[in-house]
Amino acid sequence: MSDGNFSKLTGPNVWVGPDIQNSDNWIHLLSQEAIEDLDRALNSILDKNLSIPFGKEDFSAPIAVSELNNVIGDVRHGVGFSIIRGIPRDQYTDEECEILYWGIGIHIGQPVSQNARGHLLGHVIDEGRDKADPTARNYQTARRMDFHCDLLPVDVLGLFCLHQAKSGGTSHLISSMTVHNVIYEERPELLDVLYKPFYMDWRGEEPKGEHPWFSIPLFSEKDGYISSRFTSRNYCESCARFGDEYTLTEIQSEALDVVQEISNREELRVSMRMEDGDIQLVNNHVTLHARDAYEDYEESDFKRHLLRMWIGLSDDKRRPLASSIDGRYSLVKNGGIPIKKV
Repeated sequence: MSDGNFSKLTGPNVWVGPDIQNSDNWIHLLSQEAIEDLDRALNSILDKNLSIPFGKEDFSAPIAVSELNNVIGDVRHGVGFSIIRGIPRDQYTDEECEILYWGIGIHIGQPVSQNARGHLLGHVIDEGRDKADPTARNYQTARRMDFHCDLLPVDVLGLFCLHQAKSGGTSHLISSMTVHNVIYEERPELLDVLYKPFYMDWRGEEPKGEHPWFSIPLFSEKDGYISSRFTSRNYCESCARFGDEYTLTEIQSEALDVVQEISNREELRVSMRMEDGDIQLVNNHVTLHARDAYEDYEESDFKRHLLRMWIGLSDDKRRPLASSIDGRYSLVKNGGIPIKKV
């Protein structure tokens, strides 16, 4: 669709905040039977002394999995996100929560490496990293995060809330399909810019043999399915360190400004504060997410701490993606960001 032949998008993943903010259709409360099912699966793992990454055959929870399949159907074909609620967080240690979350994740799809450290189950905590550090990832800080997709085009992003912040840290979501429509109505000339490649900085996590940067369009189309790739702006801006030819052009910078301005309109987005034990699942192809800055507790045991998974779906379940995304998606299919020795 980069020939300027654009049109208004429709479908359940094209929504505006007020239509669904106060709806509970995207909040799935696990049944008591499903919670007991997960508890039995957890105890089986503990009894066998298994550790992550164990396989889904080791974590048998058919009742819970049946409910999860309904949730994933909504994430794939509905609004593009869901909150799973009901896990009694205070009954489990952090380590037991990790096992529960991993067991849930492997029944959704294939968790892949999120960074050069090979984390399949990542920890979203404030590591005190400096934004100016070109190897720092935004989730390693307590600062506000702008609206974005995650670095690789994984199909599902999953977050499990171990501990919420003392204050702040509110999660915001917006349909990137709605953003597409607003641009179509207000600044249609920018769509052609966004359907062309932008340079992105790997920020030190490029696979062996690859350039420290890559290029990818921020909107793309395959078989009538539109997908988005709005990685955080600093991944575009820091590409300037590789040369003038990798620097954002004036029109590209303006397009990114417009996307953020639209995404931050309160009348378009949905906001939520995750509770301890909540699981947030997001379709990484049709939904952008952001986070407010937060203030942590002083005690290390109470600091804001989320568990994260990048999950690839099987070919029969994943969204059709344009050939311009194939290079990045091949990494998803091959296990994610390769491990680097530090």
